[in-house]
Amino acid sequence: MRNYPNLSTLDHPLIRHKLTVLRDKRTPTKDFRDLVAEIAMLMAYEVTSDLPTEPVDIETPLERMEGATVAGKKLTLVPILRAGLGMVDGILRLIPSARVGHIGLYRDHDTLKPVSYYFKAPSAREQRDFFLLDPMLATGGSAADACTTLKNVGARSIRFLCIVASPEGVEKMLAEHPDVPIYAAALDRQLNEHGYILPGLGDAGDRLFGTR
Repeated sequence: MRNYPNLSTLDHPLIRHKLTVLRDKRTPTKDFRDLVAEIAMLMAYEVTSDLPTEPVDIETPLERMEGATVAGKKLTLVPILRAGLGMVDGILRLIPSARVGHIGLYRDHDTLKPVSYYFKAPSAREQRDFFLLDPMLATGGSAADACTTLKNVGARSIRFLCIVASPEGVEKMLAEHPDVPIYAAALDRQLNEHGYILPGLGDAGDRLFGTR
């Protein structure tokens, strides 16, 4: 498995443990949903380690002191509907002040190409850090299209967070959006002939929402 300059895999023991349970086909819908949120929260903790801070004076119950708060505009989470919704609540537990936009895309099962049907994000987009969310980076078509949509409205800083990525998806993003870093819990082996990640974890949307 080659290394990619745009990819960081978050190899934390808790992430590895939860991902193993997530992959198991016997894991029920509720547990799957909880695990996606928990993994997303752990990933966000790692991904936000370089956020700039600024000093602030506060008063504790005993004395005044100088603390630190995150500087600049608030983060904006943008899940790719529908599976990306599963990652939002976990990150909001960690960063409750984050704003949330939405990008509606689905993959045509015949062409495997993304089809856009909805977009909504906060204003002043160029001054915000965007976390684009999708549990799966498979062919990379939806992720690349979502990045293009955000850039077209002025977004300057985008990070893509996924739980499982394929080499094909990472290469697609590297070719079309080399400036967008990808953070994944795991880089899997390959795509099958139907565009599903192997070994993967199945259809994340169906497993999140109990559909088939």
